[in-house]
Amino acid sequence: MTEAPSTESLAVPPPLEVRDLTVRFAGLTALDAVSFTVQPGSIHAVIGPNGAGKSTCFNVLSGVYKATEGSVRFGEHLITGSTPEQIAELGVARTFQNLALSEHASVADTLLLGRHRLTKAGFLATGLRLPSAVREETKHRERMQEIAAFLGLEPYLKHPAGVLPYGLQKMVELGRALCMEPDILLLDEPIAGMTPTERQHAAGIISSVRESLGVSVLLVEHDMGVVMKLADSVTVLDFGRKIAEGSPAEVQNDPEVLRAYLGTNGEAGETA
Repeated sequence: MTEAPSTESLAVPPPLEVRDLTVRFAGLTALDAVSFTVQPGSIHAVIGPNGAGKSTCFNVLSGVYKATEGSVRFGEHLITGSTPEQIAELGVARTFQNLALSEHASVADTLLLGRHRLTKAGFLATGLRLPSAVREETKHRERMQEIAAFLGLEPYLKHPAGVLPYGLQKMVELGRALCMEPDILLLDEPIAGMTPTERQHAAGIISSVRESLGVSVLLVEHDMGVVMKLADSVTVLDFGRKIAEGSPAEVQNDPEVLRAYLGTNGEAGETA
């Protein structure tokens, strides 16, 4: 990992406020009046056993699912009911648990997809290679290369993204999200499936994103060692309900959490 990419400013991102979020599917309550706030510039983790509602929560926050009740605000913007494109335009970027990278598009082209929302040159100007469009393309490529270097992806820029080893594919997806210049990153199991060395690298990247770029991070992750090391605050879900919230130390010793998720011995190990 190289030095974090430069940023023009470290403006404080707005808070992400989730209030009484409820999602029902055909009578099944996947989320039941869940509330939490991702404070500006913090790393906030959402944990819980399989089926607790973590992915449903992420899908609502990114516009994939619609909430039955409750609200989500990103700063002054009410994003409940907005499309994924509208939410992305507000500076919310997301990675997914299941990767779906093209086997043919290069790593460079995949990362450049993240610059799409920042592109101002029109189709005609780009097609005619007008000077303004060329300057903008050069700027986007330079920024993409900075982010690739930060993630250790520079040697692979010409390689097809979808045929890289799994750990590198996860870095490509994270890089595509960072290329959006987001104010908040929603990371859905960013370290799952990685080797111990890859996990350590990815955890360092996530920490540096927050510290160097001032980006807020909301993550779902099963590796409790990583969660306890990285997170400022933790929200714990079980059967769609919030059962605990607080600092990693507070959550780790909460009786409800020990019962529902971490095990009654109180040791925070990795849980499938």
